[in-house]
Amino acid sequence: QVQLVESGGGLVQAGGSMRLSCAASGTIFSVNVMGWYRPAPGKERELVAVVSSGGSENYADSVKGRFTISRGNGKNTVYLQMNSLKVEDTAVYYCTTEYRRTLWDTARDWGQGTQVTVSS
Repeated sequence: QVQLVESGGGLVQAGGSMRLSCAASGTIFSVNVMGWYRPAPGKERELVAVVSSGGSENYADSVKGRFTISRGNGKNTVYLQMNSLKVEDTAVYYCTTEYRRTLWDTARDWGQGTQVTVSS
């Protein structure tokens, strides 16, 4: 198991910006994917943005053009730049990673979540 710690959440006015950070630590052989999720109707969580080790990015339609996911200097760090925030973006955002704990085993872990509140 790895530990994923999110930071950067808080309160912001609509139209403002916020950057979320996530750092992974623990026994990690290599990282395949890092991404951000938030709760959605009928689901525990829905994809907001994800980036693979190869650099491929994917975004929810609702955030395209406003959010940008990026990898940090270290392979175990990911950021989510959130611009033009809307009230409907208010949610708990969870960081996740799919990784190899060894050469043979793949695992998935989640952070504790960070609250983002967008006020009107």
